[in-house]
Amino acid sequence: MSKIGLIIGREYKTRVAKKSFIILTFLTPLLLVGMIALIMYMSAIKDDKVKSIVVVDQTGLYHNVLQDNESYTFRFSDEPIDSLRANQKSDGFFALLLINNDLSKDSTAATMYSDMQINVELKSYVSSLLNKYVENQNLAAFNIPNLKEMVDQSKSDINLKTIKWGKDGQEKQTSAELALIIGMLTAMLIFMFISIYGSQVMSGVVQEKSNRIVEVIISSVKPFELMMGKIVGIALVGLTQFLLWVVLTGGILLALTTIFGQTVDADQQKQLLEMGQTSSLNSSMLGSPQMQEFIVALQGINIVQLLVLFVVYFLGGYLLYASLFAAVGSAVDNETDSNQFVMPIMIPIMFAYFAGIYAARNPDGPLAFWCSIVPFTSPIVMMIRLPFDVPIWQIALSLSILVLSFIASTWISGKIYRTGILMYGKKVTWKELWKWLKY
Repeated sequence: MSKIGLIIGREYKTRVAKKSFIILTFLTPLLLVGMIALIMYMSAIKDDKVKSIVVVDQTGLYHNVLQDNESYTFRFSDEPIDSLRANQKSDGFFALLLINNDLSKDSTAATMYSDMQINVELKSYVSSLLNKYVENQNLAAFNIPNLKEMVDQSKSDINLKTIKWGKDGQEKQTSAELALIIGMLTAMLIFMFISIYGSQVMSGVVQEKSNRIVEVIISSVKPFELMMGKIVGIALVGLTQFLLWVVLTGGILLALTTIFGQTVDADQQKQLLEMGQTSSLNSSMLGSPQMQEFIVALQGINIVQLLVLFVVYFLGGYLLYASLFAAVGSAVDNETDSNQFVMPIMIPIMFAYFAGIYAARNPDGPLAFWCSIVPFTSPIVMMIRLPFDVPIWQIALSLSILVLSFIASTWISGKIYRTGILMYGKKVTWKELWKWLKY
């Protein structure tokens, strides 16, 4: 154990002390927050260029339907389509809309042409205007007085609240959307860390083997001790980086919220106080109703359990796959030759991620259940299910199988590692790996 501890310390200190690790660890949260802020800022900027749409209405019914807005203007024309198409560049219009029949009788009678791809915003805007007009025409065809007003009054937007009962009878408000976001985020993090740090294990083994450093190390420690020390050392590096990212990102967001999100202009405060609207002032200070609802819903999720199981599943999934990556690294002389062996390892990881996306819609379905039990997919899929209150027996079963699978994969990888780590100049095949397992 002392030799393994020395190897773990060497791997950890060597990687954490690298400039690339320090720069990425401190720069990533800044880049993440900066990208989010940039996207929000850029999305708020409207395109100043107004696009012109030429409309050829062969029915004459829609001249008053298509209304201009700040982004699009509509110009009606009776010219032939071929002529308009030939003169598109000189006329400077963006698209041409052809309506060749009554849309209430033929819903496919509207077609939009352009020499560029029509964007979703324009298509949605034109469709909404035409749909609204056709709906009003269809309602008017029933000849029922005030039918439109009755239909408008019958529309409703229900905000369905979800409440979770506790064992002690206590009620907590929850949010299915928030649970889905948390599950997908944690699953994506585990997917990312397993892929990145598992590949680092393989790269480290290949580099030591190609540099012949491993020959010196093997003279002092057993191959299995070397493999385990490298796997655990890199795992600690990953946990350290993840913890620093959480702390730094949380600190940056808290600072930005304090500076920009919770401040109220002094003149606004004075005006609200003079009007006696103290409740509005308090609401402004506490944040928007959406933020308050988010905080209440967050309290309905067992964050402590989620964080603990995140670390456990991260370690279990990482150790399972890292041992396989280490075996691959020991069997090849360079990373180029590792492609044939890496692909079978990456396929279950990719399958787990896509299965998790579909399992998120039905966390208790057969796909979600079995993928959260199978060890090669459980670290990712189970994280998506956890915010939806998975039964304890399923978590215990999943972790038990994951631990047993890790022990088995470590034993198998160890047999490949001890043979392949000193094997040079030979192209390894699957048949050769099978022979190594039987030594």
